[in-house]
Amino acid sequence: MPRLFIAIDLPEQIRDEIGDLYCAIKGARWVDENQLHLSLRFIGETDNETESRIIDAMEHVQFEPFTLSVNGTGFFPLRKDPTVLWIGIAACSELMQLQSRIERACDSVSLPADPRNFHPHITIARLNAPQHDRVAQFITEHNNFKTDKFEISDFHLYRSYLGKSGSQYVKEASFSHA
Repeated sequence: MPRLFIAIDLPEQIRDEIGDLYCAIKGARWVDENQLHLSLRFIGETDNETESRIIDAMEHVQFEPFTLSVNGTGFFPLRKDPTVLWIGIAACSELMQLQSRIERACDSVSLPADPRNFHPHITIARLNAPQHDRVAQFITEHNNFKTDKFEISDFHLYRSYLGKSGSQYVKEASFSHA
């Protein structure tokens, strides 16, 4: 069954700059540049009725356009073998407010709360095998990675399909600033 998530799309220039960082790490599955995004809320599997209620709730989320910039690198989980490489997002109170409003909208349609704290990041690779040295080298080499600021004026509801070549995303709805 497909899964839903809410995300911000990245401009092509930012996706290209991130893609330029990709390198050889054994067992790394790099996210296709066209699928790079900033997840705001993972929802999971839902039925059509719940999806309709989510869309309705998101249409009521109000925000003003704001700017973001990409900043730094890291991995998850922090105290175990790395399974995800990510690019960070510079601190932004408007982003945190938008995510909080989205969380409240999800709560209004009785979605279970996300058990993880929101940590703004862009997943760039998933790791199948422990590669501590290579991951540490990647983090060290790219820790100061930054992009120019870019404007955020909308967010999207995506449906994710898992396939042999990785996840495929289909945009189900878009929501613009007030």
